[in-house]
Amino acid sequence: MKCSHFAKCGACNFYEKSYDEALSWKKDHLKALLEPFFKENIETFSSPQAAHRARAEFKIWHQGDKAFYAMTNLEKNGVELVNECPKLIDVIQNVQYKLLEAINQSKLLKEKLFSIEFLGTTTNELLVTMIYHKKLEDDWIKEAKELEREFKIFIIGRSRKQREVLSKEYVIEKLNIKNKEYLYKYYEGGFTQPNPFINQKMIEWAIDVGVREKDFLELYCGLGNFTIPMSNYYKNVLATEISKNSIKAAKENCFLNGIENIEFIRMDASDTAKALEGVREFRRLRGIDIKKYEFSTVLVDPPRAGLDSTTRELIAKFENIIYISCNPDTLARDLEELSKTHRVTKAALFDQFPYTKHIESGVYLERI
Repeated sequence: MKCSHFAKCGACNFYEKSYDEALSWKKDHLKALLEPFFKENIETFSSPQAAHRARAEFKIWHQGDKAFYAMTNLEKNGVELVNECPKLIDVIQNVQYKLLEAINQSKLLKEKLFSIEFLGTTTNELLVTMIYHKKLEDDWIKEAKELEREFKIFIIGRSRKQREVLSKEYVIEKLNIKNKEYLYKYYEGGFTQPNPFINQKMIEWAIDVGVREKDFLELYCGLGNFTIPMSNYYKNVLATEISKNSIKAAKENCFLNGIENIEFIRMDASDTAKALEGVREFRRLRGIDIKKYEFSTVLVDPPRAGLDSTTRELIAKFENIIYISCNPDTLARDLEELSKTHRVTKAALFDQFPYTKHIESGVYLERI
């Protein structure tokens, strides 16, 4: 990927090496961390080198009468004004600078505009959130709706204690997993995987490594990213997530795909453990027979902090564990404990974030 802002913009901070060299560095780094637990080949999934990122957030920098996109610079002591970002998927690149030009032609739209967030899809839907340091009045709504119509996008306006949804607050993504299409509602402000091409590979890898007998448990299920495709390979699925908005989206995505064997529950790992062990009853599980499940596989996809001790103790009781990690350091830490009961039999590197040192990985563990 060629970009005039390499070595200046902080969004891509691993620019010294070629793409292949950088990917090799990541694989070596992950291999060193996993060495105590896994000595076989790490399966590696490379990303498209350009047009791979479906989410972006830009500061708006005002100079004179004009607004510019800006990112924190590489030294983190200022900003880099950006006039291109080749890593963004096409639907964002095709609109973002034409949109900024239109905003610059309107004092009302430009005034006190603080940042713009983009959420795009491979189906060419685009949600744009415009964030302001002022109250958004009816005249702003009128002009913003004209932008929606002109660029065929969905706009949300945000200000302090104000959120204006002009038409839709979500976009629909379509992923092809194992030659089957799945639809997802991606809501503004919700967590989504930033690289749809690698996301598909991650889901397919999780399907391939998991033991498909009996039932499936997922913790940190989010909007059902893994849950929904994997449900086709198991009898019954129980998926938990603490975020109320994510559970709402997960249930809607389940309906979108016509899937009926998943129960999505708003519950953290500690309460999930208590429910599975019959320590106490939960109103959130009313109507769900928790004792009917015979789990063969559990999947966890925790935040960068990794697993807490309660979650490690819970998943250690399962025969098979799929652990998707966005932080190899906390993954290695968690494997110190999990390796007492399980052994890693497969490992993978997913290059979710090219041109950064960020490493997304997955390991599959079987009970010893």
